[in-house]
Amino acid sequence: MSKTNTGNIRTEYIKIYSSFLKRIVKLDFYLPAVMTDHIPNSVLLINDGQDLVKMPFEKILNSLYEEDVIKPLLCCGIHAGPERKQEYGTSSTPDYKGRGAKAPLYTRFIIDELLPKIKSRYGHYYLSDHGFAGFSLGGLSALDIAWNHPEIFSKVGVFSGSLWWRSVNQHDPAYRDEQHRIMHQIIRNSEKKPNLKFFFQCGQLDETEDRNGNGIIDSIDDTLDLIRELEAKGYLRNKDIHYLELENGRHDVETWALAFPYFLKWGWKKEKEKKAVS
Repeated sequence: MSKTNTGNIRTEYIKIYSSFLKRIVKLDFYLPAVMTDHIPNSVLLINDGQDLVKMPFEKILNSLYEEDVIKPLLCCGIHAGPERKQEYGTSSTPDYKGRGAKAPLYTRFIIDELLPKIKSRYGHYYLSDHGFAGFSLGGLSALDIAWNHPEIFSKVGVFSGSLWWRSVNQHDPAYRDEQHRIMHQIIRNSEKKPNLKFFFQCGQLDETEDRNGNGIIDSIDDTLDLIRELEAKGYLRNKDIHYLELENGRHDVETWALAFPYFLKWGWKKEKEKKAVS
C-alpha cells in the first residue's frame, strides 16, 4: 500500500485479490484529508479507475473541496483488468458477441469482496450512502449493478455509457431498438427502484454512428431512450434524473473530466449554512 497527500485529500493505493475474478484488482482511494466518525462520508465506486489518474481526479476533488461545494466523499477508483469487455456489461446476459460473460462475477466482486473490504478498512468512519459511476462500458456496468442492488446504491453516474449493448447485431435484418438493447429491456421488465437517482452524460461528438438516420448520434439516442424507459417507471427528469449533454464532448477522458464536477455537485452538493438573523 502507498499513500499520498495533496491539499484537501489523501490518496491510498492498494491491491486485493478477487476469488471471483481470479486476479489482483488495483484500487485507488481518494479520501478527504480529514475524516471523522461523526460526519457522514458518502462512498462512490468508479469503474475504470485507471482513467481517474489521467484526469487528474485529485485536482478535481481538491478544487471542489476548496470551493466547499461538495460533501465528504470516499471515492474508490477500480482499475479495469485485461478482460474488461468480459467483466463489464450486464449481469443477466452477455451481448450478441458473448461479451460481458463475466459480468455476474464482477458483480459478486463488488458486492461480496470490495464493499466488505471498504467497510473493514474505513468502517470506523461514518460511511453513509453509496454511489456508483463509470465511463463507456464501465458506465453500463455501474448502472446494471446499481439497478440490481438498490438496497446498497442510491445514485449512479453514466458517462458516455455503452447503452447500445444489444442482444442482436444492429446489421441483422431482425434487429429492433425497442427489442434488442439489453439495458433498456432490463429496466422495462423490472419494478421501479424508488431509492435510485440517475446522472447521464453524453457528448455531441461521442461518435458518428446514426443507425436510424434521424440526425442524432446513437450514444445520445440510446441514452435519451433509456431515460424515457426510466420516466415510464415514474422517475422524474430534473428530480430523479439529470442529463448533461456537452456540445464539444467526445468519447474521452478529457470530456469526462469536464463532466465529473457536474456529477459530484449534482449528487453530493453541500448546502450552505444559513446565517442567523439577529
